[in-house]
Amino acid sequence: MNTPRRFHPSISALRALEALDRLGSASAAAEELALTQGAVSRQIQALERQMGQTLARRDGRRLILTDPARAFASEVRGALNQIAQAALRVQAQPAGGTLTLAILPAFGMRWLMPRLPDFARRHPEVTINMGTELVPFSFASKGYDAALHFGTGDWPGTERLLLRHETMVPVCAPDLIGTRRPKGPGDALRYPLLHIQTRRDAWGDWLRGQGVTPPLPLPGTIHDQYSTIIQAALHGLGVALLPEYLAEQDLATGRLIAPFGPGTEARGAYWLVWPHDRSGNAALRAFRDWMATQAQPEDPLPR
Repeated sequence: MNTPRRFHPSISALRALEALDRLGSASAAAEELALTQGAVSRQIQALERQMGQTLARRDGRRLILTDPARAFASEVRGALNQIAQAALRVQAQPAGGTLTLAILPAFGMRWLMPRLPDFARRHPEVTINMGTELVPFSFASKGYDAALHFGTGDWPGTERLLLRHETMVPVCAPDLIGTRRPKGPGDALRYPLLHIQTRRDAWGDWLRGQGVTPPLPLPGTIHDQYSTIIQAALHGLGVALLPEYLAEQDLATGRLIAPFGPGTEARGAYWLVWPHDRSGNAALRAFRDWMATQAQPEDPLPR
């Protein structure tokens, strides 16, 4: 399809726009792009002439993007990332292809990494590049071939493979409890609760699963990654609700204890997810078929 030239801006101009939006100043954008401030300004001006739109206000030597320009820059950022990922795949293309995979930090490190040597032995021709993403995302804006997601499996436009369910157990340092042994699950509310940002309902789900009505809102501190929560729990800062696979080593050594009752299955599960339009990727097919051999049965707990 032929489109007017104004809809095909230069990559240099788009990079200048994206950097100006992300960094907030022409000087910072110029430093990142190895240009002068004047060159950044000229790139924006060229983009304005080509598109027939005002994209930035000039305030002395400052460039201030308009609201439509900021929205445009946000979309451009995703497109530039896709171009970079595509270029990386071409440059590093082995005989068996490349898979660009998004992983969850804790699950990727503790569950996937120990298993990857087996995949490497079976498929030495496939190269896997990895990035970290904390929450599900749009494949169209990120450029990944596949991802490890946690959730209920309802991501439009994707195909998926169930990897494993998850059991959540509340744990803490022995010194936090001392000699006051909890009498039941509800006693966890006597201590600071440590929450994971991406699963704000996890504590409420666990308490309700133990027959305890949680207060609303639930008190406690919020952390963005399980690695932070584990350290907080180890240092006696509160009670952490952790996936069993993350807690088992510290429970085995006694650095953490689980005095509030058994774990319960989380509402979500871990999945390998990929967009429909990547299904024909040979590297992805090899990885998906291998992951199927590592996956947990679909119904691991007695009902």
